[in-house]
Amino acid sequence: MNELILARFQFASTTIFHFIFVPMSIGLVFMVALMETLYVVKKKDVYRTMAKFWGHLFLINFAVGVVTGILQEFQFGMNWSEYSRFVGDVFGAPLAVEALLAFFMESTFIGLWIFGWDRLPKKVHLLSIWLVSIGTMLSAFWILAANSFMQEPVGFAIKNGRAEMTDFFAIIKNPQLWVEFPHVIFGALATGAFFIAGVSAYKMLKKQEMAFFKKSFQIAMIVALVSGIGVAFSGHEQAQHLMKSQPMKMAASEALWDDSGDPAAWTMLANIDSDKQENKSEISIPYALSYLAYKKFSGDVPGMKTLQKQYEKKYGEGNYIPPVKTTFWSFRIMAGAGILMIIAALTGLFLSFRKKLETSKWFLRVMVGLIAFPFIANTAGWIMTEIGRQPWTVFGILTTAQSVSPNVSAGMLLFSVIAFTAIYLILALVLVYLFVREIKKGAGHHDHHHEAPVSTDPFDQEVYHGIS
Repeated sequence: MNELILARFQFASTTIFHFIFVPMSIGLVFMVALMETLYVVKKKDVYRTMAKFWGHLFLINFAVGVVTGILQEFQFGMNWSEYSRFVGDVFGAPLAVEALLAFFMESTFIGLWIFGWDRLPKKVHLLSIWLVSIGTMLSAFWILAANSFMQEPVGFAIKNGRAEMTDFFAIIKNPQLWVEFPHVIFGALATGAFFIAGVSAYKMLKKQEMAFFKKSFQIAMIVALVSGIGVAFSGHEQAQHLMKSQPMKMAASEALWDDSGDPAAWTMLANIDSDKQENKSEISIPYALSYLAYKKFSGDVPGMKTLQKQYEKKYGEGNYIPPVKTTFWSFRIMAGAGILMIIAALTGLFLSFRKKLETSKWFLRVMVGLIAFPFIANTAGWIMTEIGRQPWTVFGILTTAQSVSPNVSAGMLLFSVIAFTAIYLILALVLVYLFVREIKKGAGHHDHHHEAPVSTDPFDQEVYHGIS
């Protein structure tokens, strides 16, 4: 049991740390591509400066993120060899496509973009950064294809005690993938947008390069609002799909021990007693869970006790109820952070429209803090997704206890946990140092073709061709 707990802790900690970089890269490079598109279309040098400044931060994030991702695949062989043996034929295929196609595509066109300024035609250079953006999204697609198989296994057959792929197209048509992928992409776009908005707010508080960062902030808020709404709608689609694919996860995310009755109320807050399998107190919204589950204000949602009996009949004796408190609260942290981000985006656009952004220091301070919210929401969402699937590694086929490497001792695992944690801590410090250094240098440092203004005087507007 100690080996299993340590293996799970190590994979969780390294995955959570790595996933700080993934949505940031996807979101930032999309924003950079959008800014360079504005430069090519509008022919205003400020957008070129934007693309170079924010692109530099993307490159730092991308480089560190690649390093953190290397350990992820190693762990399948180190700590999860039984899992790799059982599903490697299925799981390995989308990961191989991701490495050979999407990652190579990103790497190639990043090089062209970095060294192609003033060397490539503008439209070819623009195409390079869009292909990088598409490559990051394709990477996410193939990795999520592998993860979706764990959530909802399709396109396989059990042969000689192993899961073997029988239909590659079934893997990429997996309905779980097509509700998971847009949710992750919209979350990533929100991550990049709120990072740009938060840094821009910080620079505006310091009254540095006001015209440049005000415009960056406005573009970021538009993307933040669109992506925030996209996250909400795609998340709703996921909830509906859970009712078909993993009803136990749905019930656990609502701390629903007994059948809800018709209509089903959504529990906002609850005092959960997992030992007695009951909620001592709760605050609920009538009809809301029925709508979340079925997109109508009627319908019964089965509880965990009912599902436990069904699972015992189908899979045999065992406890099929996941950690309820973790699943319940991670869902509410994710949803709460998402709602706050939509409100912040609306507020930011309203203040910009009313030309009160620069004087609303309270809001700018809030936006600096909100840099963290997409990361919190992303992490909480994945905790709910993975913890809510327990006790399964591959739902209905392979349990987590069956997946761990049999010959790895607790001492070996503890040493690797400490070593990896130390390495990741160093990488985090390096990232923060590089980010802070580049942000302090300002936008003008990155583009000698057209220097960004560093003063706060009224001539900012003229230098920037009336951008504001």
